[in-house]
Amino acid sequence: MIIKETEFIKSSPKLELCPSPNLPEYAFIGRSNVGKSSLINMLVGEKKLAKISATPGKTQLINHFLINGSWYLVDLPGYGYAKVSKTKRDKWSKLITQYILGRDNLMNIFLLIDSRIPPQKNDLAFFEFLGKQQLPFKILFTKTDKVTTGVLKKNIDTYKSELLKSWETMPAFIITSAVKKTGRKEILTFIAETNKFWEK
Repeated sequence: MIIKETEFIKSSPKLELCPSPNLPEYAFIGRSNVGKSSLINMLVGEKKLAKISATPGKTQLINHFLINGSWYLVDLPGYGYAKVSKTKRDKWSKLITQYILGRDNLMNIFLLIDSRIPPQKNDLAFFEFLGKQQLPFKILFTKTDKVTTGVLKKNIDTYKSELLKSWETMPAFIITSAVKKTGRKEILTFIAETNKFWEK
């Protein structure tokens, strides 16, 4: 897939304010500071489509971007630690849950995981939530340029061991790096192939 056109559509504080669900949609989510904005910008070939911040918790709304006039890329608030009140974090959590369970046009959730660190409780809890709801998702291991091949393999193996305690098989994953553009082709090919199901 070649990205020819990107357009910011809107930021929505509520599910009912999101754009009409008339196009296939792909959501990106992960713990705060997982490198989501950098990955989104790398994916679409733009430097400032998604706002990058050194402060965790920058994304607070459901952000819709129209890609090639044919599908939505959705930037969701991060979960887990951020320097905000518990009330605000609970609000984000409710918003994320309502969106994920309430969008009929949601084709896939890209769950971003920091490849540099061991499994975190909130990541594992989110895996559990997606599994129980039988929602389609794919793992994107981020920041892989910041670890050696050996450490990366060890950390992914640790995730496999942890997830196989409750999953029959390891969920599908893609190795990514916003710096080296690793995984870009795989993600866009997956989206292009999945869009065919929408067209049918």
